[in-house]
Amino acid sequence: MNIAIVGTGYVGLVTGTCFAEVGNHVTCVDVDTAKIDRLRRGEIPIYEPGLEELAHRNMGYGRLKFTTNLADVIDDVDVVFSAVGTPPDDDGSADLRYVMDVARQFGRLIKRYTILVTKSTVPVGTAYKVKAAIYEELAARGVEVPFDVASNPEFLKEGAAIKDFMSPDRVVVGTDSDRARTVMEHLYKPFMIQNMRVIFMDIPSAEMTKYAANAMLATRISFMNDIANLCEAVGADVDKVRQGIGSDPRIGQKFLYAGCGYGGSCFPKDVKALAHTAVEHGLRLEVIEAVERVNARQKHVVYQKLARYLGDVKGKTVAILGLSFKPETDDMRESPALVVVEKLLAQGAVVRVFDPVAMDECRRRLGDKVTYCHDLYDCADGADAVALMTEWRQFRMPNWNVIRKAMRGNVVVDGRNIWSRDELQSLGFTYTRIGQR
Repeated sequence: MNIAIVGTGYVGLVTGTCFAEVGNHVTCVDVDTAKIDRLRRGEIPIYEPGLEELAHRNMGYGRLKFTTNLADVIDDVDVVFSAVGTPPDDDGSADLRYVMDVARQFGRLIKRYTILVTKSTVPVGTAYKVKAAIYEELAARGVEVPFDVASNPEFLKEGAAIKDFMSPDRVVVGTDSDRARTVMEHLYKPFMIQNMRVIFMDIPSAEMTKYAANAMLATRISFMNDIANLCEAVGADVDKVRQGIGSDPRIGQKFLYAGCGYGGSCFPKDVKALAHTAVEHGLRLEVIEAVERVNARQKHVVYQKLARYLGDVKGKTVAILGLSFKPETDDMRESPALVVVEKLLAQGAVVRVFDPVAMDECRRRLGDKVTYCHDLYDCADGADAVALMTEWRQFRMPNWNVIRKAMRGNVVVDGRNIWSRDELQSLGFTYTRIGQR
């Protein structure tokens, strides 16, 4: 099958590369000429384990190509996926300008039956706007061309996106057309040969499913962070509480880990957009609004612990381990680490940073405001305190004797609860974590 993917961001690149891997001919389209030139040279602009190897292989086979112009390929493709960004507006709503640009371009170009599939995360009702824009463009051309619109929200986890796409736990497709359903079923069959896990539904329900899924996961995180803060106040241990409630099969263990808040490109944006959609329809999602407030507060917890143990942080040196919002990605969007670093800098602290893959992204965001280090031991050198913000594997079992000798002070703030209190205290550290007194 011939496919076009409009948008070469995280979702677009992963989607296009994985479709090419199973034998489709995919052209990724983006208006950013510099990015397309880089991609043609084999330079992958995002970090995602396995993506670069997969992209290079399919480019070599001629199944994955890149262009700046949808018109170059529209006559040959059966399906166009819209994977452009939907950044939040100031009021929290999703900015649909790029989604609508794709719809209008699609309407201006199609000459035969083609399906436009929205892969971007969009509010309920967007498909109707997309379809109306296409009809307007066709009317302006004075032609009638058959087409269908479908919704196919992505559920990719950064750091595990290739696995998620190649072996999905489910694929959600919203469509009101039997013809489009048949095409989408055929497109996803190679990923589900033994167990067809495509869930077909109406388009509004598909659009809502993406937001509801992310909001539920964000709710679990904020709930546990609220419980963690109460555990600290009453002398309970949030890790023990997590084990106790997670053993209930109705609750389960996933997304019950307390920490310093969630970030990334999805949860913060989608929680805001879902709450805004409710307001537009005369409703208030009070639980979801609370989830957002709790998370915003939780991002300051590590700084508050640093200030509690260091006193005035002015002139103090703090080592920040981990900058990305989660392991296995260089994505720093809405990262809790940014909140802590910026607060420390504002209060006159000296900040040293290290992250296995996000150093270039940090330089782009913070410039020379912080000191960039070669590894975690270099980062701890001369530090009054060390704060863990991202639970990369290489941070799990450091040589604490080396760190203790390198540090000027002895404060360790564990924002992800991965280290042992007994071990660190036995070595002379003042250790604090989330959800323990």
